[in-house]
Amino acid sequence: MMIKETSLRRDPDLRGELAFLARGCDFVLPSRFKKRLKSFQQAQIQNKPEKKPPVTPLPPPATLASSPQPLSPVPHVNNVVSASLSINIPRFYFPEGLPDACSNAEQTLTRIETAFMDIEDQKADIHEMGKIAKVCGCPLYWKAPMFRAAGGERTGFVSAQSFLEMWRKLLNNHHDDASKFIYLLAKPSCNSLEQEDFIPLLQDVVDTHPGLTFLKDAPEFHSRYITTVIQRIFYTVNRSWSGKITSTEIRKSNFLQTLALLEEEEDINQITDYFSYEHFYVIYCKFWELDSDHDLYISQTDLSRYNDQASSNRIIERIFCGAVTRGKTVQREGRMSYADFVWFLISEEDKRNPTSIEYWFRCMDVDGDGVLSMYELEYFYEEQCERMEAMGIEPLPFHDLLCQMLDLVKPACDGKITLHDLKRCRMAHIFYDTFFNLEKYLDHEQRDPFAVQKDAENDGPEPSDWDRFAAEEYETLVAEESAQAQFQEGSFEDYEPDEPVPPSEFGNKGNKIATSDLSEKCGKLQSVDEE
Repeated sequence: MMIKETSLRRDPDLRGELAFLARGCDFVLPSRFKKRLKSFQQAQIQNKPEKKPPVTPLPPPATLASSPQPLSPVPHVNNVVSASLSINIPRFYFPEGLPDACSNAEQTLTRIETAFMDIEDQKADIHEMGKIAKVCGCPLYWKAPMFRAAGGERTGFVSAQSFLEMWRKLLNNHHDDASKFIYLLAKPSCNSLEQEDFIPLLQDVVDTHPGLTFLKDAPEFHSRYITTVIQRIFYTVNRSWSGKITSTEIRKSNFLQTLALLEEEEDINQITDYFSYEHFYVIYCKFWELDSDHDLYISQTDLSRYNDQASSNRIIERIFCGAVTRGKTVQREGRMSYADFVWFLISEEDKRNPTSIEYWFRCMDVDGDGVLSMYELEYFYEEQCERMEAMGIEPLPFHDLLCQMLDLVKPACDGKITLHDLKRCRMAHIFYDTFFNLEKYLDHEQRDPFAVQKDAENDGPEPSDWDRFAAEEYETLVAEESAQAQFQEGSFEDYEPDEPVPPSEFGNKGNKIATSDLSEKCGKLQSVDEE
């Protein structure tokens, strides 16, 4: 570092600082010297305005030289800047929703109080709570959670005072629909929803929705339908796989919007997300076919019979080992509950779904390291080769198949396929079927590769693979029940199986047939804890 002699002769303070730096040291590191000198010069510049007033005398050079540490205002300046920044940064995280400064909470409370005045004794039961829900600006089917949150379950009614107290607390602390819904439905002091929290809401839907009136004569199906809907909600909404739905997950899903549609749509089968009775009927019939002893649990052998043993034994073993199912008792006894079967069936029939991709990735990731290695792929493909050889089909060598799969997925890291790679490639359904579903693998092999690519690039509002599967299976099941009913009535000769039943003739008739058939199947079953 070069310093002019003139600056040393003309600035005694600088000479004193240099003497301080060199005192007691044979050698001063250039970096340290440069830093200290720069700090001193900054202090000199800052102190110059203070030296101008005659009242404050200039300090002698010896005083500076004898000081143990030169004064450096840099840390003080940084503290001032950081403090001012922390004050000016606006709040950006609102776990309970963004507060609305224009909300008229008092006007809402006044309208609620007026609505209670029109109710006898100002005490609302579960049916009258629907009017209160609309006054609060909430969808109709929030009425059951509101009723419970205000203490109606204990007394059978909700008074105006208790509801106003509850709603005032809600408005003060929860500012968006997701946060309010969690507060109404969750247990006290909980900020997330577990599976049993949805039971009162869904029981109210079963009891009051016009599209489910036929279930009043079949109360044994209420718990089955509710279990199915709960599992579909967690399958779609609980993206963290934690078993607890948070307000953030509610906000990112379409559940609240779908719940609001129940008020507008009388045909519940038109709401294919979560609530469709037709989808429940398909799932339960598939489970009933496998549950040979009808105890609402199926074994590993039972599950292997699904779809004519299309799935490999190795992937079924992975399902039962606890990779995607919970409950140590069930895993130890080697059984699958009806709730877990809902997850399996949707994942099996719609491998494009994000949850399905995660479901099968967990099954194939044998060592649990978050990566599908070539060893793991070969492990599952070996059984596919054995099954194809038993059918007289020459399998593709693993090395050639591996080249195809790597070209299909295009992993970011060579030789390692991650969950992100499978979601990004949009061909996960083909990848999974190749390794553990022989029937669908052979179907993919016979399809036009350009058609497969076109399906992957299609972003239109097409129905999902699950919606198509459920619609086709429901038509088949209703047609079979109609044929069986006509056969029992002695008019089977008039039945023409080649003519499809028009969808308009399903509706309530199909639901009645489905309900009567399931009632006959499940008449002897007792209520079982399906969790």
